[in-house]
Amino acid sequence: MFARLLVLALALSPAADSGYFSALRDVDRRMATIAYRLATANAALCDELAPVPGVAVHALGQYDVKVRAEARAAFGFATPVAVEAVVPRSAAAFAGLAEDDGLLAVNGVPFGDGVSPKADAAGRDAALALIARQPAERPLRLTVLRSGKRLAVTAPASPGCRSNFEVLLGPKMEASSDGGTVQIGVRFFERYHDEQVAVVVAHELAHTILRHRARLDAAGVKRGLLREVGRNGRLFRRTEGEADLLGAHLLRNAGYDPRAAVRFWRKHGGDVDGGLFRSRTHPSSKARAAAIEAELAALPADAPRPYRPPVLATRDSPVD
Repeated sequence: MFARLLVLALALSPAADSGYFSALRDVDRRMATIAYRLATANAALCDELAPVPGVAVHALGQYDVKVRAEARAAFGFATPVAVEAVVPRSAAAFAGLAEDDGLLAVNGVPFGDGVSPKADAAGRDAALALIARQPAERPLRLTVLRSGKRLAVTAPASPGCRSNFEVLLGPKMEASSDGGTVQIGVRFFERYHDEQVAVVVAHELAHTILRHRARLDAAGVKRGLLREVGRNGRLFRRTEGEADLLGAHLLRNAGYDPRAAVRFWRKHGGDVDGGLFRSRTHPSSKARAAAIEAELAALPADAPRPYRPPVLATRDSPVD
């Protein structure tokens, strides 16, 4: 859906300058661009759709009260919920939506105020949920505030896989999907170029499409300290393998080189999974690269885009 950057109670200096906030915008734009390509190109593979116009949204309430004045100076915040970044050549860009546009309403329904006494994502999440409830196959009529003027902006219909995409700040190399939100640590954006980051985003989106979280819960897997033990570890590894295979097809459908996934796991897998100290809920990087390579070798020469690979059928089966 709309990409979003998790700021919350970030321990920023009150003297944080515009360069810092510019960096936040840049990384969120990168995430939004990757998410837009993957979500719209693979809409035919998803059983839950939402409007995906190609915009990163943030709210003033995400920022610590100590730096809200600086955030307002950097981003404008004509309204408490605003456009942080617009994906080039997206539906939103075609409609003329611009960075720092304040968001007043979508299809006539007003957004909330997006502000709270302490930093939290409630206002932003409410705005994202409101957009997600709009019909995916219809244009989005947005009322925005720009330079003190109310404007009506209509983004053409741009349906895509229903998912939020979020950049997590902090030092960890972390990536996850809880079935509704794909979260990628900012360190990925610092270390890798966009095609490599897309490999990780596609893998996590594959978890969402395959409903792995819900299916693992239905199978009664244990998380926490027991997640690597016995049946728990085996089922987690199975879903990770499925996500690797589907992720490669998601990349191809979106116009990325799917072999980027093979190269990524061969070259950078140890950086991500801990090498010898990796979690046993995941296959080794070598095994992941080999499985993806075999999957791509079996791809029909005339496979269409989007292509619905056999692994997609697993989402209707119990994990066992």
